[in-house]
Amino acid sequence: MDNTNKDTEFVIGRHPAIETLKSNQDINKVFIQDGLKSDAIRDVITTAQKKKIIVSKVPKSKLDLLADGQNHQGVIVAVAAYKYAEIDDLFAAAANKKEDPFFLILDGIEDPHNLGSIMRTADAAGVHGIIIPKRRAVQLTSTVAKTSTGAIEHVPVARVTNLVQLVKELKKKNVWIFGTDMNGTDFRKWNATGAIALVIGNEGKGISPLLKKECDEMLTIPMVGHVQSLNASVAASLLIYQGFSSRGN
Repeated sequence: MDNTNKDTEFVIGRHPAIETLKSNQDINKVFIQDGLKSDAIRDVITTAQKKKIIVSKVPKSKLDLLADGQNHQGVIVAVAAYKYAEIDDLFAAAANKKEDPFFLILDGIEDPHNLGSIMRTADAAGVHGIIIPKRRAVQLTSTVAKTSTGAIEHVPVARVTNLVQLVKELKKKNVWIFGTDMNGTDFRKWNATGAIALVIGNEGKGISPLLKKECDEMLTIPMVGHVQSLNASVAASLLIYQGFSSRGN
């Protein structure tokens, strides 16, 4: 991707572009493919102009370069790199809704499509925030933004240096920590009431041993088919919605 400015990211595609333009994200410029005249394109241009954002009409080849192979649909928005929340912001998000905290802790998710999909489910189920490690995991990128279909604007994401230390701090604040494993409580019996955090492990390795030791309870998704594993975002979705249901929603 043509991204020489480390403080700039690109949001790619029409729907993600509109969601971004309607958000409070700092936007540098909107790139529109020269010659396109659909209603969706007009909506993007009108929304940008209302917010006094520069709209630049460029050849398709320019957008192809910026999109790095992704389907841009004739629209790319250049934004300031996504801002991360603090842990206190996540607690504040729950307090503002007068709800007990419901957090996700992602232990080394590497695929941006998985992170985007998880964010989408988290937003739909009212999760108050996501916590990711600063290293050896995908960060907030344009691919994550596009896959999340706008959820990136609504679910705060905090980054921490050490997840084990973070979990210890959460437990001091009376947050109950649930992990995922092949052996554990059937997730359909999960009591997710109260202040909780759900740990989702890496796509291949699962939850790291040190972090697993800090979990208060492990949950498992029983399977009877021939394939005894689920994609990380699919497993996360099942668990998030079971938590959502258990909490009386």
